[in-house]
Parts: sequence; structure tokens; C-alpha cells
Amino acid sequence: MPPSPPPSQSGKRAKVTVARPEEPGTVGVKAAEPAAVDLLDSSLDNLRREEGGKRIGQQGPFLQKRGRSGRHGLFQPVGARRLGGRLISQSAEVLQELREETAAMRGSQMQVSPAQAQLLAMLVQIQGAQRCIEVGVFTGYSSLAVALALPESGRLVACERDERCLEIAKKYDQRAGVAHKIDVKHALAADSLRSLLDCGEASSYDFAFVDADKRMYEEYIELLLKLVRLGGLIVMDNVLWYGRVADPLIDDQKTISIRNFNKKVLEDMRVDISMVPLGMG
Repeated sequence: MPPSPPPSQSGKRAKVTVARPEEPGTVGVKAAEPAAVDLLDSSLDNLRREEGGKRIGQQGPFLQKRGRSGRHGLFQPVGARRLGGRLISQSAEVLQELREETAAMRGSQMQVSPAQAQLLAMLVQIQGAQRCIEVGVFTGYSSLAVALALPESGRLVACERDERCLEIAKKYDQRAGVAHKIDVKHALAADSLRSLLDCGEASSYDFAFVDADKRMYEEYIELLLKLVRLGGLIVMDNVLWYGRVADPLIDDQKTISIRNFNKKVLEDMRVDISMVPLGMG
């Protein structure tokens, strides 16, 4: 994994790098002038050429706070499908059973892939994270992977409004022996995040993962930028949204919300971004 580039002193927009899904190399895309939709369209075109038109895999952009300049620094994951396999092997059986139970449920497509869960776990370990947040738990596959990667003293705040899904997640957290690391917040995620701020927990978290209501992404990122420390990492899922964000003819509310979020992040001088165009981005 290449090191983060030094903070920019010129005030120019940061370079966005796109990770190839199978090789450790990267393809650079400069984001000096194009609008967000042009950048997304370019990323999709590059990936189609590299993958021969195959469906794209599953990750989101990573935002990492940059300590010295007060901005957020670049984090570049590469070779994701080959990394992290040993991180959660000791609980592979529990994770597999959770995947199987979830697969039989309505809405099972919301579950993250094993490759994505392994990448999230590795990012947590590489970062040495102690305190994490997940917005959108569903049945808990990604939160279980993250909790397994945390040290015994670690804490994961898991925000989910669906009680039925939470009961499934709790069952497998107990079986994997990580329930003591997970602080479940059964409420609207935005309310839970504001509550953390009200309790004086600003800038105290190392890592956050968001896979929830796409119409709330702009609000989630603003709250998380207050909760995650400088040097921390925020992962946002589904930012390509089946490629719809690059199609100006598609104007449903979720697509518009993600498109607006992408443009906002691209132009936000507080953050540098790295988009991994796998699956829905």
C-alpha cells in the first residue's frame, strides 16, 4: 500500500486515485477542473476498459483527515481482494452463517461482500483504530468484521433503526465473542450521531463506515467530520450507485442525493478523496 502524499500547499484540489480491483497498481485521475459527474464518468470508463466491461465490484471513497494542515489526507487501498483474508479467519464460520441467514432475507442485497468486509477490517487494523462508528448495520456482517479487527478495549458504535436486523446482528456478535465491543444505537442514525456530539465525543473516533440512507449522506458526512479525529478515516459506500450518478437522464431522489454528495466532497477543501470503483462504488 503506497504512503499518503504530502499535504498540498498550493490550495489546488487533490489528486484522486482509482484502485484496480485485481492488481496493486493504480490509475490516477486529476480533479483540477471537471465537475464531479465528469470524474465519475471517467472512472467508470477507465474501469470498463480495464475489466473488459465486467460488472464493477464493491467499495466506496475513503476520506482520511490530514493532521498538519487541518484537511483530510489520502488513503489508497490496493489489491483489496487479496488483503485481509487472515484478519477474520478465526471467526469465518460465524461470518459465513450470518451471510447465509441474511441471504434468505428480503433486502439481502444490502449486505456487504466478503471482500468489502475484509477490506474494512484491514483498514481498521492498519490504522490501529480503537473507536469506530458504523452508520447502517443491517444484519451486522460489516460491523462484526470491524469488531473482530478491534482490540479488546476497542469500541464500535453501531447505528441502525431496524430492530429485527439488530436482533440478528446481536446474535452473531455474541457468538463471535465481540458483543462487549459494540455499542448499539437503535434510533435514527443522525440523532445517534448528534447525541455523541452532545456527550462531548467530538474528534474522538478513528474510523467510520456509512452504508445507509443515501438521501442523508450529506448530513452524515458533516456529523462524522465532527466526530472523527484528524488523521481518521471515513468510508462511504455506494457512491457510483450502479453507474446512475454518471447518467444525467436519471433523476430519482437517491441518485440525485448521491450525485450531490459526490460533488460536495470533491469540492470540499477539508478532505482529500480516493474512490474505489468496485460494484456500486
